[in-house]
Amino acid sequence: MKKFNVLVVDDEQEFRELTVKRLNKRGLEAKGAESGAEALKKLEHSKHNDVALLDVKMPGMDGIETLRQIRAQHPLVEVVLLTGHASVDSGVEGMKLGAFGYLLKPIELEPHVEKLAEAYEKKRLHEEKIEQAQTKKFMSMPT
Repeated sequence: MKKFNVLVVDDEQEFRELTVKRLNKRGLEAKGAESGAEALKKLEHSKHNDVALLDVKMPGMDGIETLRQIRAQHPLVEVVLLTGHASVDSGVEGMKLGAFGYLLKPIELEPHVEKLAEAYEKKRLHEEKIEQAQTKKFMSMPT
């Protein structure tokens, strides 16, 4: 599996730290954020962002609002929503807003890593298409 970055956004410190640790052990580059606001700051200050694993239920800015902000400010970052409340409604709402998918807590590492890898692959293909379009545009410019 190709190495990619995952930002784990969850207000539950123990869950967030354990998830980051487990993803890093699997060879991914994971880091954590305890809130939507912190996640947006980390995305802003990092040059390389691939996938955000985003808890839906958080105090302050919830996961759905954070998703809206990520979509507006970082459209190439893929978002996978995470909920411990079996709230299918919020998962569906998130999908309508552009989330790649949603997963339920407690997390089973294997299926979660697979979903994150699928989200990364979608992002990578999107970036490749953008690069091809830019190259084609550049090659067709009159000299």
